[in-house]
Amino acid sequence: MERQLTMRLPAELANKLERSARQLKRKRSEVVREALEHYLDTQPEVRPIERVRDLLGSIESGRPDSGQRHRDYLIRRLRRGR
Repeated sequence: MERQLTMRLPAELANKLERSARQLKRKRSEVVREALEHYLDTQPEVRPIERVRDLLGSIESGRPDSGQRHRDYLIRRLRRGR
């Protein structure tokens, strides 16, 4: 069963789509469908950790043992917030 998707495009992107559809002699929906299929097929599967890996260790907490005692610090912080 096919599903319909409605979306808004910035004018510049809509113009590019229109030009491409004319050049390829295809409907805009065909061009979008093929582009979306290509994009989704070529995207590597990314684990959640990979999305934040560059942030790990980038903040200085001032606590040299936060790696070992992170649970203690978190519990203490939560109790203070009550």
